[in-house]
Amino acid sequence: MDTILSLAPQNVWKHFHSLTQIPRPSGHLEKIQAFLLDFGKSIGVETSMDEVGNIIYRKPATPGMENRKTIILQAHMDMVPQKNNDTVHDFVNDPIQTYVDGEWLKAKGTTLGADNGMGVAAIMAVFEDNSLVHGPLEALITSDEETGMYGAFGLKPGTVNGDILLNLDSEDEGELYIGCAGGEDLNATLEYKEEETDPEDVALKVTIKGLRGGHSGLEINEGRANANKLMVRFINQVITFDEACLVSWNGGNMRNAIPRECEAVITIPASEEEDVLAYVKECEKLWNEEYHVHETPITFNAERVELPKYMVPAEIRDNLVDAIYACHNGVLRMIPTIPDTVETSNNLAIVKIGDGKADIKILSRSSRDSMKDFLNTGLESCFAMAGMNVVRSGGYSGWEPNVDSPILKAMKEAYQQQFGVEPAVKVVHAGLECGIIGATMPGLDMISFGPTLRSPHSPDERCLIPTVQKFYDFLVATLANAPVKE
Repeated sequence: MDTILSLAPQNVWKHFHSLTQIPRPSGHLEKIQAFLLDFGKSIGVETSMDEVGNIIYRKPATPGMENRKTIILQAHMDMVPQKNNDTVHDFVNDPIQTYVDGEWLKAKGTTLGADNGMGVAAIMAVFEDNSLVHGPLEALITSDEETGMYGAFGLKPGTVNGDILLNLDSEDEGELYIGCAGGEDLNATLEYKEEETDPEDVALKVTIKGLRGGHSGLEINEGRANANKLMVRFINQVITFDEACLVSWNGGNMRNAIPRECEAVITIPASEEEDVLAYVKECEKLWNEEYHVHETPITFNAERVELPKYMVPAEIRDNLVDAIYACHNGVLRMIPTIPDTVETSNNLAIVKIGDGKADIKILSRSSRDSMKDFLNTGLESCFAMAGMNVVRSGGYSGWEPNVDSPILKAMKEAYQQQFGVEPAVKVVHAGLECGIIGATMPGLDMISFGPTLRSPHSPDERCLIPTVQKFYDFLVATLANAPVKE
């Protein structure tokens, strides 16, 4: 604790530390909402919560700045709850344990919550500091961004009334984002009647661990393995060559996180056990060869377990395995005019099979609506052919970039003046809330930026400490140079 509180700028880090002490996984936000409400009231700013759980602050302009455009500072309060398999942590009740590793701040075996706790901490620092120069300010701290952007989707017109929105949810300092991908959820479900297992068979639990995982948008192009896609390669082979039957499958737990772990229970004739165990080791070796550049060591092991009474019927099993095998995962296309930026991708995020039910969840992203529809129609067809019921939901368009944005011009000039270099201007392959908020508030001038984070949505999440000072100094300078109202 003393270490994090000694970091600069202290007014940001003290608030980030306080956020790590308040459990705030998506879907369990009562504690953080109460905390943020109490904070706003304690510093004497206008504070409220809307009907979908968004927190709103308002602060008048400092003297002489009343003629500036109103700026909305925007971040989300929730965090992705991911932990290593050997880490004991209850995200609903336990605080995040942080530590400094060189220039990086990390968490002990869990996600750090810098996504988007750093943005919230910066908002708290700005609204608390009465020495700053700024025009009229509003803050919009949204709820449940990570599980479906529910706070942004539920935002009513008139809740905030600014002219400019600064989204503090990007993850590379020195980069200004002026556009983002849209997204859509796909759920495929099936109910089936289980069959009894062969009492002469033996049961094995096979487990994949050690993958890096990560953000299913920002890191989808980094060549990382998907635990569900590795598992289906193994399952397909042992069905074909070892008479394996499938009892259960449990891989991934967040739609917007690349699956890091997967566990399946299979049954096989006792005579095939030695062959299957050898194949487990063969897969582990092969996968580590295939992914050694992009992954930490992958572990794949098998252990004998008690024979379950029921399993997935053979025809259903084959259809499910075929569909998971055929399902596209990863980058589909890069932006033709910006070849180093992903345009369209998807993440085969969650596979749960067992107890008479199969449930598969996918998140697709694209900055082009037609390509997003093309991808999801193909996925829909894939799982429909397996007899599954497929529902597409939560679709939202991307944020169209505006290269003539007045706030973009002002921020580029401010960054050049402060740091002697021009910031990069980019489009991000992630579902920032800007596109949704912009649809509710047409004409809103928007920019997204933030300090440097790596591997959000995974236990490897980390924040580059020196960039927090630059990020906050730039934010303060941007507020002081807000454009004049026309």
